[in-house]
Amino acid sequence: MKTTVKRGLVLRNEKCNENYTMDFIYSLYSEEGKGVFDCRKNVLGHMQQGGTPTPFDRNFGTKMGAKAVAWITAKIKECSRHGSGHLLLLSPPLRHRLPKEQWWLKLRPILKILAKYSIELDTSERAHLEHITRKGTTVE
Repeated sequence: MKTTVKRGLVLRNEKCNENYTMDFIYSLYSEEGKGVFDCRKNVLGHMQQGGTPTPFDRNFGTKMGAKAVAWITAKIKECSRHGSGHLLLLSPPLRHRLPKEQWWLKLRPILKILAKYSIELDTSERAHLEHITRKGTTVE
């Protein structure tokens, strides 16, 4: 594939809400995503969940766990500021301090598409900081 492929994953536990069945979630995403994205569903049965883990499985699980912790740590460091505590007195109150970069902000266009907003996808700096600039405005 020569283009960038973006993927999403929806996980559902068998003990979640009885109204949100696999068929319901699949139908919902299929209907709302027509022409934008496609959906597939896969239900793991007891036979597909695997048996006794092998040494390879345990090693692979350890590596994946380490990568997950490294990713979470990197994201926390991206949004953290280091310095002395007395500078907090000079800075704005914590409730007004918002990070300019959040990993989940890239999901906002998908949210707007699913909510059927009539928008054009804006990738400018103004749109990138929308969560900060629109904080004080009221929505009509």
